[in-house]
Amino acid sequence: MSWLLYFRLAVRGLSANKMRTALTMLGIVIGVAVVILVVAIGQGASKSVTDSVNSLGTNILTIRPGRPTLKITAAASKGTAQSLLMANRLNMSDADQISKNFASTIAAIAPQARSTTQIKMGHVDANTTVMGTSPEYLYVNDAAMQSGVMFSAIDNSGGAKVCVVGTTVVKELAGSADADITGMTLTINHNQFLVRGVLAPKGSGAFGQDQDDVILIPIQTALRRVLNTTVLNMITVRCVSPEMMPLAQEQITSLLRNRHHIQPPYPENDDFQITSQTEIMQRAQSVTTTMTTLLSAVAVISLIVGGIGIMNIMLVSVTERTREIGIRKAVGATPQDILMQFLIESSIISLLGGCLGMVVGVVGTVVLSRIAGWATLISPVAAIAALGTSGAVGIFFGLYPAQKASRLHPIDALTYE
Repeated sequence: MSWLLYFRLAVRGLSANKMRTALTMLGIVIGVAVVILVVAIGQGASKSVTDSVNSLGTNILTIRPGRPTLKITAAASKGTAQSLLMANRLNMSDADQISKNFASTIAAIAPQARSTTQIKMGHVDANTTVMGTSPEYLYVNDAAMQSGVMFSAIDNSGGAKVCVVGTTVVKELAGSADADITGMTLTINHNQFLVRGVLAPKGSGAFGQDQDDVILIPIQTALRRVLNTTVLNMITVRCVSPEMMPLAQEQITSLLRNRHHIQPPYPENDDFQITSQTEIMQRAQSVTTTMTTLLSAVAVISLIVGGIGIMNIMLVSVTERTREIGIRKAVGATPQDILMQFLIESSIISLLGGCLGMVVGVVGTVVLSRIAGWATLISPVAAIAALGTSGAVGIFFGLYPAQKASRLHPIDALTYE
């Protein structure tokens, strides 16, 4: 028999029970659609993380205070254990020394002291992040001005009450992110600040935070008049090049250990952490990859469940068509003919279900992207792999019923009630 005849017989058999065929196909449709959708969401999230991290620059080091750790004092030996928490010891002297000593590896630094503070302009108030930093912040963090200018080094050294604001802050205060509030004044912690300019929008950060919900003020103004502190939350360092980052990290680590009089063992006793943008991106991508893998595994399980459904229906079909099989064998059909007929039937169910699943998956991805606003990225490789897997599922789970049909004895099949 020719392949065309096999195909025609298989289609005729499936057409006899259209509803049952459609319901059997549904498991494959759902499985393939979920695989495409999950991978699209995972790759979209990974790309979003990469773009967010790259928006800050690829040669950036971030210095933060070390996490509080439990310290046991000498009194513990007397049976009265006491604990001490490691305090934030990053300050402007640390930032100045890093900037002065490593000019060959470090292009610029931006110390940061921040706090969530209530602000007010006219009769409108809001809560936002107020960050004290240096004029080099724009260069270090690959930021730009949408309108106006950044405050200057003179503003910083003189503790001037000037600021630049993000577009989210503009929207909250003025009602529109496109409004230009340059030259206006706003109140931060009972201090009047002149708005020098508006930052260009940067969108969400690597971990979903709004990078535009911020007000930048001179670091000296922040420490003396707004935050009333001497410590920094962070020091952002822009290296001369990505190749210089490891050396710069070693230099900064050695300097801070000496300045803070940190004793071995290292890095357990370090009261600071230095991370690179690459490390942040790898961590974030590791999370998205793990979640995508787990959800894809669930989708593959649904494909397997769909395959079991195909096997079940094909076994029922073999039982219902036993006399037909006997008649075909009596008029000359070989076991291979019967095997191929039922195997092609299961393959058609799985492949057609796979194609419909691809359409549903792509449409679902577009809907999530445009209506829900999710970051998605359709993967042709994932779509082809899902379709191939659905075809393999159809062959694998259709093989046993097909073999059972091909092994029926013609006389037993003809006398089957």
